[in-house]
Order: sequence, then structure tokens, then C-alpha cells
Amino acid sequence: MFHGVITALVTPFRNGEIDEERFREHIERQIEAGVDGIVPVGTTGESATLSYAEHKRLIRIAVEQARGRVPVIAGTGSNNTAEAIELTQAAKEAGADAALLIAPYYNKPTQEGLYRHYKAVADAVALPQILYNVPSRTASDIRPETVARLAEHPHIVGIKDATADMTRLLETLARVPKEFAFLSGDDATVFPFIACGGRGVISVVSNIAPRTMKALVDAALRGDWEEARNWQMRVMPLVRALFVRSNPMPVKAACAMLGWMEPEVRLPLVPLDAEAEGLLRRVLGEAGRTLLDSLKPVF
Repeated sequence: MFHGVITALVTPFRNGEIDEERFREHIERQIEAGVDGIVPVGTTGESATLSYAEHKRLIRIAVEQARGRVPVIAGTGSNNTAEAIELTQAAKEAGADAALLIAPYYNKPTQEGLYRHYKAVADAVALPQILYNVPSRTASDIRPETVARLAEHPHIVGIKDATADMTRLLETLARVPKEFAFLSGDDATVFPFIACGGRGVISVVSNIAPRTMKALVDAALRGDWEEARNWQMRVMPLVRALFVRSNPMPVKAACAMLGWMEPEVRLPLVPLDAEAEGLLRRVLGEAGRTLLDSLKPVF
């Protein structure tokens, strides 16, 4: 179920409120472009700034709009284990296919603390769960030996690995069952990640370029290394532009430049500065004229 291109959805806002119409349109755009799944209310969806009610509402909207056409993997992680359980239970009740749980941030738990956190959520909620390791944002790192312990739990089915560390990936792969799903969390290294045994990517870039990312991932999954490598190289200017400032500020701005939603983000995030906006606009223009021409109208 969990493979290919899975889009980490942005959350559209208008005047400080969730823009449900634009959110539904964005999900539809992704599904029409052929993505293999969607993730509402993850990091890219500004989950840290959402109320519980908004968080749960966005999961419900995503499930309703997807209508079973693609898996919905709801972001339900927290640095508070009780809160993670509550959000994961809400995702199950809303009909989500799985939950994505970021490593507890700020608290800096030990490996034993990480293990007990994830085990507590998996014990409490009978829903497929995917670990999410992104030490650069959380100051918390799920080590391979801890992943291996957690992979023994029947409700823990995979990991989103945003370390961009292929040595780490290979070391972890060697410790877990074959069916355990490895998904990249780094758009810049999707090709080598799949070449080393990954099954796909939970992607920021696919918010604006789902067909491009689909072409890259599909080529890699079928073992067409030359085509996959070429797609990875060609998409790199877009990847760099979409991470010129903290995610999701650039990708939200890009969606606005394409006319899909307002550029609004919630504090402490702010709109792009003029330098970053100019770079992003230039790269989008070049992509529209060259790199992604054959994949229009949805990049």
C-alpha cells in the first residue's frame, strides 16, 4: 500500500482560516496527476500551528476527498505521547489508511524513550503506523536498532527517513523484515534511496510537480536507473528552490504563484523575502518552459 510518490500536502489558509475549497482542489489535483498517496497535516501542512480541531478536520476532509482512490496517511505525531495517541485515534475514526508519526521533538528522549513512545501509540490504536525520522528538525534521532525493535510491532509498518544518509538506510534495511516500508523524506536523494532499497518518497516537491516526481520514482522502482538518474538531476533546481527557506514557506509560495491558493502561512513562519521569492519565481518559470513542459498542465 505504501510506495511510490506520496505528497506531503500543504494546508491552504485564507484570512487565518483553513481554505477548505482550495485544500480539496489541491487533493484532487494530486490524484489526477497520479500520485500514490497523500499526507495531510504533516510538517509541510503546518501541523505545528493547527488546533486539535483543525488538525482533525483536515484529516476528515482529506479522507472524504480521496474517496479511497489513494491511501491517506495522516500526520499524527507529537512530543506528547498522549496527544499522539489522541490524534492517531482520531485519524482512525476519520477513516485514514495509516498514520505518520514524527519523532518526539524538543524533549530529546533516549532511544528507550523513543521505543516506548511509539510502542504506546501502536498498542493503543490498531492502525498502520509509519515512523518519521528527521533529526535536523526534531533534535531526536531514531537509531537503526530502535527501528528494528519497533518493526516487530504489527501496527508499525514503515519509516519515513529524511536523513539523506544511505549508509543509515542500508544498515536499517538489514535489521528489519522485508515487508517493512522505507520511504524517503528528502526530495534531493530519491533516486539513490530507491536504488538502495526504498519504496518511494513522501514528497514536498510533488505539491507542485507530482507528475515529475512520479516519473522519477516510477523509473527507479522499475530499475531504469539511467532514466531515474536523469529525472533526479533535472529536478534538482526545483528541489533547491523549494528549500531555499524553511519548508513549507517556499512550496506554499510556489502554489500561490501557480494560482492555486493564497501564499498565507501562520506565524512563526512568514512570507518569502524578496530574494527567495525572485529565485523561486525564476526557477518555476524555467521549469514551466523546459523541464516540465511535457507534463503540463499539472507539473
